Parts: sequence; structure tokens; C-alpha cells
Amino acid sequence: MIFAVILAGGTGSRMGSTDMPKQFLEIKGKPILNHTIEKFLPNPQFEKIIVLSPKAWIGHTKELVRKHTGKNDKIAVIEGGATRNETIMNAINYIDREYGLDDDTVIVTHDSVRPFVTHRIIDENIKTALSCGACDTVIPATDTIVEGDGDAITAIPDRRRMYQGQTPQSFKAKLLRDSYNSLTDDEKEILTDAAKILVMKGIKVKLVQGETFNIKITYPYDLKIARSLLDEETE
Repeated sequence: MIFAVILAGGTGSRMGSTDMPKQFLEIKGKPILNHTIEKFLPNPQFEKIIVLSPKAWIGHTKELVRKHTGKNDKIAVIEGGATRNETIMNAINYIDREYGLDDDTVIVTHDSVRPFVTHRIIDENIKTALSCGACDTVIPATDTIVEGDGDAITAIPDRRRMYQGQTPQSFKAKLLRDSYNSLTDDEKEILTDAAKILVMKGIKVKLVQGETFNIKITYPYDLKIARSLLDEETE
């Protein structure tokens, strides 16, 4: 079975003066979250689309889903965790309780504030995760990457080997959970995303080609870009 896992558990502190998490901000009359969900709904491969929300916003999230998609049994809204990876583990535990996990159960995890993911990217994530166990969506780095210690350069890696990470990140769910549970507390503290869990365990994570427009809406300026991209989609 294959599940979409939409990560809407953040509070969006970098968006500035807003009284709600950024995934609930509206663009073109619809919350960003709903634009994102709509990219996954048409794909018949998904058993369920699981939306993970901050506890205080679960009721609001359910109402937005109902308002913009109607009564849709394909979507479940559940509580996220304190961190990104705990949120993903909540999704895996939900799948285990409701459906059971086997070695080929796949989760396609995606930022709720990346509403421009394409059907091609989603399909390639599913195919790669099924065949290889794990994959990460990336685009080649176009700028020189500089490593520093705060006030001085310590290294300049070869740009040809550098990529910018996006989402989806997709995994065989049991493999990811078992790998996460085998980490020490100190190792869990330094995690920045789910793919790093497997990298730390020496498990290969394949690359899937992303798109430059598959942006994450993080700052107020990103909202302007998103509105322009939505204008192009509707032309």
C-alpha cells in the first residue's frame, strides 16, 4: 500500500506577523494546504492521504478539508509531533494501526507548503521508493556552496556534487521506522530531515529530479512568487 503524508505540523514562525500557521494562509481564495492536497488527490495509487496538523489546529484543518474537498474518505487528519520526524512517525504508527505495515508499504512525505509539486515528481517518488526503498527529491545547486564556521570560509565543496533538497521524500515505511528507532537520542537531535535517518544508517537514498518551481513557501516574499505561479497555472 502507498500513502501520502502531508506535513502540516509546523507553526510557520518565519512567515512573520501572522496569527495562524503558514499552511492555512490563503492564495487565490484557497489555503496553501488545500492547493497541496489537490496535487495528491487525483493519484489512484494512494490508499490514503494523511494530513498531520498541530494539535490546536486539527479542527480547523478538518474543516478546511471538508470545505474544499467535500466529504472525502480518502483524507485523514491526525496530530503531528514535536519535530518533523516525530510527525512522520505518527503517520507511520497510524498506518500500522489502521492498515498494518509490511515491507513494501510506502509513504510519500511532502511539505504542506510546497503546492507546486508535479504529478511526474509524485509518480517518480512512488516508483523509486518501491524499487529502492528510499528517495529524495532534489535540484542541482546553481550557486557556489560555501561552508563556514560563522565568520570565515572553511570549505567550498564541488558544486557539481551539490543539490538543493525539496520534497517529496519517500520511503518504505517499516524501513524508515526501524532505522529511526535504532538511533540514539543524540543522533536524533542532529536530524534535519527524514532522509538523513537512512544516510546515518548507511542506507542508500536515491535522487529524484525536482523542479525549480517546486518552492517551499516560507517567507512573505514566497507568497508573491506563489501567486504568480498560480496565475500561470490558471492561464
